[in-house]
Amino acid sequence: MSQHLMLPLAALPFPNIDPIIVQIGPLAVHWYGVGYIVGILFAWWYAKRLVTDKRLWPDGTLPMKPEDLDDFIVWAAIGVVLGGRTGYVLFYDLPRYIAHPLDIFAVWQGGMSFHGGLLGVTLAMTLFSWSRGIRAWSLFDVVAAGVPVGLGLVRVANFINSELWGRPTDVPWAVEFPNGGPFSRHPSQIYEALLEGLVLFLVLRVLTHSRLKLKTPRFVGGAFICGYGLSRIFVEFFREPDQQLGYLLGTNWLTMGMILSTPMVLAGIWAMATAKPVTQPQPA
Repeated sequence: MSQHLMLPLAALPFPNIDPIIVQIGPLAVHWYGVGYIVGILFAWWYAKRLVTDKRLWPDGTLPMKPEDLDDFIVWAAIGVVLGGRTGYVLFYDLPRYIAHPLDIFAVWQGGMSFHGGLLGVTLAMTLFSWSRGIRAWSLFDVVAAGVPVGLGLVRVANFINSELWGRPTDVPWAVEFPNGGPFSRHPSQIYEALLEGLVLFLVLRVLTHSRLKLKTPRFVGGAFICGYGLSRIFVEFFREPDQQLGYLLGTNWLTMGMILSTPMVLAGIWAMATAKPVTQPQPA
């Protein structure tokens, strides 16, 4: 605590943005929910553009119909919401939800896990691609290419909600969050928005349009998984751990986010290292 007392009192003012965009009676539209909706819609729109650009695919053969993605968006939304909520309950606050099981359904209060959402949408993609006869990795590639935009928007919503803030610091851009105690803190939500959102999207854009890696199934998806894992692990060094968990294994640095992200980095490296270009069969 002594090192916290040494931090300067001055900090950037927290922008007092109402987490609720508009409210009509008991119905309220939150920035957090809008971030998820816009992110899903953008990923759907972007994926449709990718699957209609013959230049990006082996011999100009498109991997699926745009109409397939129209149908998949419902599967994706269900996978993200159910997986994200289930992951948060299991990984981050299980004792609370065991004691108050009805709180599991109060998603408007926040509490979503990216790792759980990823598992949920991966299951949805696997089942959907199997039902449509689509190459599963190509579906994962085109969906993953647009996901970072939604991640960035949700992190900005976390900042507006004054949640998931960073550790105390004396950097010039520190922010004093209204519910973060009398400390200047890292705006770690903005770090994540930039890395998981903007930077990762631009990297994947280069892979899809300059390096033409959609011709190599699972490379783009692997880059997304690895890139997110690395970004999350890096930002965890600046982010305050969840209060109910704290630091793990008796350390003052290891967090649940790091533990859950490490397998993602390894899986992403494996996917990129083992990805091979699609070769079309030669005519007899």
